[in-house]
Amino acid sequence: MTMDITKNDLGIEYKATENIVDDACLIIDSAQEYAYRSINTALVLRNWLLGKRISEEVLRGKERADYGEKIIKDLSKELTTKYGKGFDKTALYRYMDFFSTFPQIVASLWQQSKRILSWSHYKILIGVHDDKARVWYENEALNEMWSVRTLERNVYSQYYFRLLNSQGTELNNYKGKHAAKEKNNKLEFIKNPMTLEFLNIPSQSSYHETDIESFIIDNLQKFLIELGKGYAFVARQQHIQTEKEDYYIDLVFYNYILKCFVLVDLKTKKITHQDVGQMDMYVRMYDELKRLPEDNPTIGIVLCSETDEDIARYSVLSDNKQLYASKYIAYMPTNEELKREIEVQKSIYQMNKRK
Repeated sequence: MTMDITKNDLGIEYKATENIVDDACLIIDSAQEYAYRSINTALVLRNWLLGKRISEEVLRGKERADYGEKIIKDLSKELTTKYGKGFDKTALYRYMDFFSTFPQIVASLWQQSKRILSWSHYKILIGVHDDKARVWYENEALNEMWSVRTLERNVYSQYYFRLLNSQGTELNNYKGKHAAKEKNNKLEFIKNPMTLEFLNIPSQSSYHETDIESFIIDNLQKFLIELGKGYAFVARQQHIQTEKEDYYIDLVFYNYILKCFVLVDLKTKKITHQDVGQMDMYVRMYDELKRLPEDNPTIGIVLCSETDEDIARYSVLSDNKQLYASKYIAYMPTNEELKREIEVQKSIYQMNKRK
């Protein structure tokens, strides 16, 4: 007979069942999870306190230009001799940066008012010099439970700035009383450009839309992360039948935050007005034939290898808030390349949605 799950003072779960192996595994797994959390908290706290103490010492000698460097050098030597790896000069400077970048972390821990990330997460966040971007990445990593690798990729691929520049306003986090207002801003869910290096799209120009579709399905979890929060996969080549014709939509997703379906049409070439017209028709048909009464209006995204200013300005894209065009990049560009591309797409988006 199964008993209720209990948790002792150490935070280790215990569930008595008739299967001793399952019970033992639960105890061990929960103990390991608790130990990991405890070790991580202690490591974050240790590095923050070291950064604070070193910073205070360096400030004492602010009259001498070389005082800080000497303190770091001598302390690194002493700590490495006594404790081994993890205390070289680079590490000590990083601890100082950690203290100056996140001055409130320890207060939050003591007040038990905030969860914290792992030290590996914070090492990445220290390198984000824009304050608003760093706070946004930290909150998203906490709320969406990003792995270290996911956070690293999102920072490197300018996730925040791709969203920010596509809408020209400050990004939000979806919690509490602001949720209703925030979810109305669809542009926070549509990045432009999208970086799809994980699809390993071949460099030659002979691949087709169906190839990209297959690449996406094979890498669906990564593609969902690149799309953004709230996306769930619905269908591939979804069939829509009217009285006269059969139609097939490349990819269909549902966004449970926006509470609407999102249609994606894949194009390996530069976007055309025919592509926009086709997506406009798909969205209208989907709203009439598939959308449920409780769903919000369907969104259509033409995901293409190149966007176009004239189409953004003069086609139905310019005044239809349900239609979007996003460029995909098949490789991970350098930061400078990506920044330039973001600015190009920003101008197109502003032209696209100025109304």
